[in-house]
Amino acid sequence: MRMNRILVIRGGAIGDFILTLPALKALRDAFPRAHIEILGYKHIAALAENRFYAQVVRSIEYRPLSSFFARNSELPAELRNYFASFDLIISYLYDPDQIFENNLHRCGVENLRGGPAKIVESTGHAARQLARPIEDLGVRIADLSEKVFPSIEDRKFALDFLSGFQEPIVAIHPGSGSKEKNWPLENWIALFSTDGGFPAIGKGASLIVISGEADKAQTEQLEREWKNRDVRFAKNLPLPHLAALLEHSIFIGHDSGISHLAAAAGANCILLFGPTDPNV
Repeated sequence: MRMNRILVIRGGAIGDFILTLPALKALRDAFPRAHIEILGYKHIAALAENRFYAQVVRSIEYRPLSSFFARNSELPAELRNYFASFDLIISYLYDPDQIFENNLHRCGVENLRGGPAKIVESTGHAARQLARPIEDLGVRIADLSEKVFPSIEDRKFALDFLSGFQEPIVAIHPGSGSKEKNWPLENWIALFSTDGGFPAIGKGASLIVISGEADKAQTEQLEREWKNRDVRFAKNLPLPHLAALLEHSIFIGHDSGISHLAAAAGANCILLFGPTDPNV
């Protein structure tokens, strides 16, 4: 089977994308010379662009793509030719009425494989479920661990950010995608704050606080609380830069996409599960 050009369509949140990396790794290993592209959310899929998995990442939010989600719509010639240029397309889009699938076939796409758009908790680990379209190609997937591969530029950013910091580096992410999952902020403050410094991380260790847009209020409170301490705040970093920053850290966080990223980057992780079922 000729596999010169492969397209993987993968939306979803950070954790969803990272859980798909074992499948992408198996695809890359099986077809090392193939040109692989990912159609997804660019700020997330950037983790894979020219970082082992794919040569190109394109935005799923490209406006002309909307025609592919309507029945019998007029499909732009540019996109018809684009999709038809691939020898294999694997789509993880939620497409219960097969509208997107039928529109791809209208473009001349013949080899289309669908992955699970939603994870079913009773049918095995999420990474295993997401790997099934690759296994259906006859590719065996022995390793389901998530891995990211920061670039030279990503690692240079991390070195500059950590300049002057002593190891070990302890990185904490007090937020998550859901307030209900979060350990109360006062507990984070109590764990890391005394008059003498940060006893929880040991003498000479360095502390980084990771935050995104959803963590703004928490971050501002921690900045006030620790304004006289040598703490660095990694705010809204591009995910590839954040992965490089976490690569050799001790990471403490919740059930979140950033925790998936930390584990995939190689950090030693301590994860706090509140209402989340740890078996899931």
